[in-house]
Amino acid sequence: MSEQQAIVVTFGNFKGGTGKTTNSTMLAYALSNMGYKVLLCDQDPQANATALYLKTKALHNDELVAFNKTLMAAIQEEDLAQIVTDITPNLHLLPSFSDFSLYPRFLEKKFPNTEDRVYYFASLIEPLKRDYDFIFIDVPPTISIITDAALYASDYVVVVMQTQERSLAGAEVFTNYLQSLIDDYNAELDIIGILPVILKNGAAVDLATLENAKEVFGEENIFKQVVMNMERLKRFDLTGITNDDMHDRRVHKVYNGIAEEFIERLEAELNGGGAHE
Repeated sequence: MSEQQAIVVTFGNFKGGTGKTTNSTMLAYALSNMGYKVLLCDQDPQANATALYLKTKALHNDELVAFNKTLMAAIQEEDLAQIVTDITPNLHLLPSFSDFSLYPRFLEKKFPNTEDRVYYFASLIEPLKRDYDFIFIDVPPTISIITDAALYASDYVVVVMQTQERSLAGAEVFTNYLQSLIDDYNAELDIIGILPVILKNGAAVDLATLENAKEVFGEENIFKQVVMNMERLKRFDLTGITNDDMHDRRVHKVYNGIAEEFIERLEAELNGGGAHE
């Protein structure tokens, strides 16, 4: 692991509802509990990651949780550091809001050419890298300048794939799109792995889709640790991330395993080993 600056990772799929936000936020939370300093940048105008993390912060802080500026406002002022929000000691957030939907229009007005629009966010996030081990970016499930800019700023990508055919197709489109981005903008990024999210535990369709994914992407590129269907994950959206009972601990055990494999895969990439064995 680099001791000098953060590794930037985007979580993606061009199919909505695959669990990108859930898994980026939970993996960031798990890594922070392992001692890594993690910053999550919420680039989805729906701001679901922001809502989850602010509820989580409220569990540990009696003060009213609020922020005075949004990510969009900070981008306009070219200073992201001013909106960094502490969630836990090792976990911080760049909060989003519905006004982030204005980001593409802002870029169009600021820059006449597409290349500069894509490159801009990478320059804004650069000063924050020295303070973190990881910066995770949660993006909308669409082909847009938001996604392009996040991917260009990233070192790696985790493709989140729900075990259904449409999500597998979305993952294929997403991985092909990454190559076009690399070709068009000389982006330097690689895929850490495909993270499977089980839609229905033990269902034949889910198992078949997982096998199809192994054929499409190569078994070595699929996370061995998978996200099972857990009702408690849905509850976190209402309560924030808790760790109070056996159901909470079951969820955290899963994500601790994913975090460990994430680190193993990343170290293999950094050491030139490529795919995880």
